Amino acid sequence: MARLLIVGGFLAAIFWVYSIVDCAVQPPTRHRGVPKAAWIAIVVFIPVIGGILWFTLGRRRANDNGGAITILAPDDDPQFLRSISKSEQDARIRRLEEELARLEDETDDGTAADGTAPDTRP
Repeated sequence: MARLLIVGGFLAAIFWVYSIVDCAVQPPTRHRGVPKAAWIAIVVFIPVIGGILWFTLGRRRANDNGGAITILAPDDDPQFLRSISKSEQDARIRRLEEELARLEDETDDGTAADGTAPDTRP
């Protein structure tokens, strides 16, 4: 039984130190809930439970951005749409309509309706 307590205490100490180091080296943007200093204090003063709390509640995962960054397509981005002029918008719409009409004219065998190969240039 004494060996089990010694091994358990040793593993708890390793986990405690690992939790402190992990909490300290993470950038402040990867901490959830409270500031970085508070998480370090929690992990230091509540050894095993603080580490468990840090890994389950406090540490933000690499793929978890917390909704801070959203990527919009240019057509959905109001700032981009405001930045282009009306004539550029009309020209872009015209190009897209021409390409759509060309695609609709193509037959299933890959040739255009008039028997010529489709234009594959962008």
